[in-house]
Amino acid sequence: MWNYEKRLQFPVKITQPNAKLAQVIISQFGGPDGELAASMRYLSQRYSMPYNEVAGLLTDIGTEELAHMEMISAIVYQLTKDLSMDEIVASGFDKYYVDHTLALWPQSAGGVPFNACVFQSKGDAITDLTEDMAADGATS
Repeated sequence: MWNYEKRLQFPVKITQPNAKLAQVIISQFGGPDGELAASMRYLSQRYSMPYNEVAGLLTDIGTEELAHMEMISAIVYQLTKDLSMDEIVASGFDKYYVDHTLALWPQSAGGVPFNACVFQSKGDAITDLTEDMAADGATS
């Protein structure tokens, strides 16, 4: 279904670690309006879409959101790569570090783990598309 190119959609090259910034940006990975939720939203809703053209569009958008998730993951990874324990503690990143070290794990900036309850798939085209617009409007 997908043709995966082993490169980011847009290159990410961060040279200075910044754990405080990573703690905010991580919400765009696993927060309620983040890229993981967006991709799952579109890729789930496509199955019950009664219009083939719109179902195809939802597939395209969901795939695009996965590409965004890759870039956000690269940003968070690069912002936290090679942090010293002193930097981790001073930034407040130690709470995350205890459970995940410097690995990527989807959560909101407030530390709430990703949960499928943050997106909806109702099987009604108008309801689903309205939810999509509301969620995408929150991240614009």
